[in-house]
This record gives sequence, C-alpha cells and structure tokens, in this order.
Amino acid sequence: MSALRLERIAGNDTGLEAALTDAHLPTDDIEDDGRTFFKAFSSGDRIVGFSGLEHCGDHFLLRSVVVLPDHRGQRLGGALVEQTLASLDCGGDVFLATTSAAPFFARLGFSEVLRDGVPAAVLATRQLSSICPSSATIMRLNRPPT
Repeated sequence: MSALRLERIAGNDTGLEAALTDAHLPTDDIEDDGRTFFKAFSSGDRIVGFSGLEHCGDHFLLRSVVVLPDHRGQRLGGALVEQTLASLDCGGDVFLATTSAAPFFARLGFSEVLRDGVPAAVLATRQLSSICPSSATIMRLNRPPT
C-alpha cells in the first residue's frame, strides 16, 4: 500500500466538506464534538483524501473516508483506513456504516454485524441514529486476538 501522511484537521475544514459532498457522504454533523478528522497527503505532499473517527464511549465509528477522484484506483483507500485506525489510542471496537462500500471494507478486515449487536453508544451517534438510512450496512473491524 502507498505511504500516506495524515494531518489532523477540524470538522469545519472546507476541503473536507467539499470532498464529502462530492462523494455523496454526509456532512451534517462533521463540526459536532467527539470527532477527529484527518487530511491525507501523498509522499509528494498532495492532498489525496480525508478520513475521520468518532469516539463512542469505549468504541469508535470510522467515518468520512474518501479518496479524491484524481487519486482513486491507486490503493490509497486501504492505506488511508489503515493509518486512520493506527491513530487510535485504545482497544475498543471500530464500527462503520456504509450504503455502498461493504465489499471494500470487508477486504480490510471488517464484517457485517446486526444492529442489535452494536453498542448503544455507537447506535446513539447522529450518524447511525438519524443521518445514515436504516438500510445501511453496519460493520465491525475483526481484530486478531491479543
């Protein structure tokens, strides 16, 4: 996978909002508390994408993963997810919701979970309680035993 450098940014970053809007991803709550967003740079210091995490009690919600159109097809999405997850400082489970990218995330070690198996703190996020459709696939990262 390609090497990326992540830089922490605020939810009101105009590049983040534009990239999410262009990718038809939600922006309604990106400025709310409890979210951490990253801008991804290639080795040549070009902006190639964005990602985010939402802290949910002991768990996390991976969100706002987008590779800019000019950089798609270069295996940067996997590297972006991998480096975003490497930024976590605790061992809680990582969840996500997607309407179209389940096969991509499955290749990265996520598997579909039923809504009733998702912790209440994750379900209570705006992302899962009101923004994403109820038909969205919820996935959890499968981690090897420690």
